[in-house]
Amino acid sequence: MKGFLSFTVLAILLLVHSSQTVYVQDGDLKFSLESVKKLKALMDENRHSNSHMVVSKASYSPCDEKDLPEEFQSVCKREDASLIFERLTLAVQEADLCEICANAACAGCF
Repeated sequence: MKGFLSFTVLAILLLVHSSQTVYVQDGDLKFSLESVKKLKALMDENRHSNSHMVVSKASYSPCDEKDLPEEFQSVCKREDASLIFERLTLAVQEADLCEICANAACAGCF
């Protein structure tokens, strides 16, 4: 009985933890923190790989990346996609601040 009770408590804790998803918002758009972190990594990787070449920001789009999280596909169809992606990556410059919801663009913490 004690083993079952411990398992039940653990299952409830995991459920509560998994339901506390942190989101990053830009206007009426809302994305998971994990997806925004992946977006930032893609954009940072592109900046570093092109650091020796002069490449304008306007010529790069994360929409061309095969690893772009699916939830950004709707943003790719917008004219202001590059601005949205820049604001999202700025919101997670210091991801720890977003995870504790110190950044106004982050929501979902309890």
